[in-house]
Amino acid sequence: MTNAGYYRRVGTNNFEPTRHTQGAWRETEQHMGPASGLLAYALETAHPRDDLQLCRISYEILGVISAEPLEVDVEIIRPGRTIEMLEARMIINGRPAIRATGWRLATSDTSAVAGGTPDPMPGLDGWPPWRADQFWGGGYIDSVEFRVDPASVPGRTRAWLRTPLDLVEGEQVSDLVTFTTLVDTANGVAARQDPRQWAFPNIDLTIHYFRAPTFTDLGGTDPDRPDQDAARWVGLDSRSIWGPDGIGLTSTTLHDAAGAVGRAEQILTLRAL
Repeated sequence: MTNAGYYRRVGTNNFEPTRHTQGAWRETEQHMGPASGLLAYALETAHPRDDLQLCRISYEILGVISAEPLEVDVEIIRPGRTIEMLEARMIINGRPAIRATGWRLATSDTSAVAGGTPDPMPGLDGWPPWRADQFWGGGYIDSVEFRVDPASVPGRTRAWLRTPLDLVEGEQVSDLVTFTTLVDTANGVAARQDPRQWAFPNIDLTIHYFRAPTFTDLGGTDPDRPDQDAARWVGLDSRSIWGPDGIGLTSTTLHDAAGAVGRAEQILTLRAL
């Protein structure tokens, strides 16, 4: 299904953000979610290698992610036959706003010795919709559907979320890229305090995938939604810790319908509004 997207491609490496990228704290900024997805897309496709899997992405937020036309460039930092590192940069007004490094590793069949994964997260049955717009504003939040475990408490939340939007209008992206687009949302889902009273933005995002996420139907979710949408749920099992010195950490186990796929970490700067 083709939908409106978070970005429009206007050149080989140039994009325009749509209103759906709008951040939660400032209308003139992009949310890190779509921005991280766009850089993952670049890391995966700029120098494609079918024999390697993108398994770690580390994002550094270098400044304001303005909602303006942008350029993405990618280079190979550490070439290799079985291990490779790339770097992607989102450049806005001639300034790098985000830098992302990605490790790609060779894959092989290790199913006979696989183990140690966290327990799967429960499915959607019994988890009510969550009105994120009661706490958060912006076009990005409006574009995401949430189902939250009713046993969740501030700072400790389990949630499934999805978006019907394309990352880039009219372009197909991998399940890993679509999944990555929603991971940064963990910090907002697991908020310890009301975001109208406290600011707690993350200044980085690091994602480790021990398995490439894939989308399959969770089953029994919502008979009113088309089947093709029911396969796009991202599971977040998040814990947010706020320290006594203005610094916090949000840690998340990431799930698709088949089980855990990896972890994400976000360091936070805390301040009262």
